[in-house]
Amino acid sequence: MPAPDVAALLAELERAEPDVADSARVAVEWLTGGEALETISQLDVCEFLWYALPIKVTGDRHGIARALGRLFELGGMERYAALCDSPTTTRILRVYAREGEEAGTAAYQDAVEATGVLPPDVPELSWSSIMGPEELGAHVACAAALELALVSGELPQPGAKAFLKGRLDLTRRWLNSPRPELGGDCWLHRVHGERLNRWVLGRGRARRDLAQPFEVRLHAPVPPPEEPHLASLWWLLDWAETGGVPLTQKFNVARALVVESVELFGWDTLTSGTVRGEADVPTLTMLREIMMSELKAVRRTGRKLVLTSAGRKLADNPDLLWTAVTATLLTPAKGEHDFEVSIRESALMLLADGAAYSYPDLCERVAEVVNGEGWRSAAGAQVSARDLGGPMGEFQRRLDALDLRVSCDWRSTWQLTPVGQAAALSALRTQALRPRQYAGLG
Repeated sequence: MPAPDVAALLAELERAEPDVADSARVAVEWLTGGEALETISQLDVCEFLWYALPIKVTGDRHGIARALGRLFELGGMERYAALCDSPTTTRILRVYAREGEEAGTAAYQDAVEATGVLPPDVPELSWSSIMGPEELGAHVACAAALELALVSGELPQPGAKAFLKGRLDLTRRWLNSPRPELGGDCWLHRVHGERLNRWVLGRGRARRDLAQPFEVRLHAPVPPPEEPHLASLWWLLDWAETGGVPLTQKFNVARALVVESVELFGWDTLTSGTVRGEADVPTLTMLREIMMSELKAVRRTGRKLVLTSAGRKLADNPDLLWTAVTATLLTPAKGEHDFEVSIRESALMLLADGAAYSYPDLCERVAEVVNGEGWRSAAGAQVSARDLGGPMGEFQRRLDALDLRVSCDWRSTWQLTPVGQAAALSALRTQALRPRQYAGLG
């Protein structure tokens, strides 16, 4: 059966109900952008009714929604017509009118989620709120597939016990399966390629030149190395699992373990004499912070650090642990922002192939990159090596906490071990493939 023609439907509506034809025309132009009705999905209709209509369209919004419903009825699109005149639409429009945009948007998001046609985040992909053409195409295709599965009964209705898993599985299949319309490629590869390209083409020529060689290298996941790795993290995980990491009365790591950590991993200390406690070993504090605050792998119970369920999940899945841990190399510390992350990202790219740099030389190269990106110091001047001290110190402690440098000695050159080089690539890949979000959305 051919799709209904918009112009013909509007003409028919003009003859039958001239008082609603103009409102229907406004709605359908917003909804379709001049395309045929067959191109729209349930998600498109919901997003128009519950977001675009109350925020971007002026006039009698309830009347416009009802007029659009009449157009859908004439076109034989009863499911979409029912949405236009549904209690949910009436309620959401009322929330916008009475409580404002923030409350209305929250109601819209809850309602869209309840429809079951919104593609969920999956392990391979978290959706952006700012989508490029490929990601938007993937999102639209997945939403249409979910809608079809719900209508056909292939997918249980929202609220059913098996719905969430079924929706997740279907989305993963749709993203990972070769598609004829993509020449045998899959949507996940398209989205990843788009995000990698956007990351490479970041601000500044120096950064682009530095990032360009990584575009192809980061397409595939970076697996954990075959050789032993992350020994310091496993050491603390083992303590947390087998009785707990003992703490002092002030909840610092017990002195015996602090001394053991220095002996095992060669970490620098802030004292030339006897190590008295955790405060003398900043790298151990960094490891603890990574595991508690960023990985959520351990938690404090009384005077012990014990393994959490998240920590158990990581410990049982080496691939998941590797990806999660390496991502912390570019996780902003408390009080850090994009500037500090850009410094660490640039340093990782410079070090990723095993090159050795003195600290001044590395800072000089990093400063060149971040200045080219347009960053400036707090005083408004070009970034100097002095401005890099804090972020580079944070970066050094993270590398050493995970045992990724050839030497932790502060006098030695900066050089990554083979495991460190793999960790750098893994961290850069996670950074490049992260979703783009509006400010305030994470």
